[in-house]
Amino acid sequence: MKFLIFTKETLLFFLAIGVMLASISAWFILKAGDVAVFNQPSSKVVREFHMVTAEFKTTLKNGQEIEAYRWDPGTIVIKQGERVNLYISGINGEEHPFYIEGTNIKGTVKKGRETMIPLQFNKQGTYQLICEAHSDRQHNGPMIAYIVVN
Repeated sequence: MKFLIFTKETLLFFLAIGVMLASISAWFILKAGDVAVFNQPSSKVVREFHMVTAEFKTTLKNGQEIEAYRWDPGTIVIKQGERVNLYISGINGEEHPFYIEGTNIKGTVKKGRETMIPLQFNKQGTYQLICEAHSDRQHNGPMIAYIVVN
């Protein structure tokens, strides 16, 4: 008859392996829980995006100044049906009258102020946030941001 004999070192080795496996398992379980909690859309939660008006200016060798205006960030991505508040801070330029193509949303962003635009798109697609003051190159544009709805 054979007996299994474990030394003190063998028992400590298996105990250490067990603790390590339990720690790794707990980390993966908790990590997966975090992702599930933070990425789950909720109809009660209104997500926020923050955008600014930005100006790029330079002087050419001949002394001519050129500038371009833009929304920053230039693209935001939201889910279809998701409720979003878009906050736009006026940093450069006195005012930026805007509209969102394909919607009835219009407004004006003024320097030193923050404009909040509630958004909820029920149709997928890419919507353009267009500044009417900077709509083409002749007016230091185009100043367009994209709202991608998946």
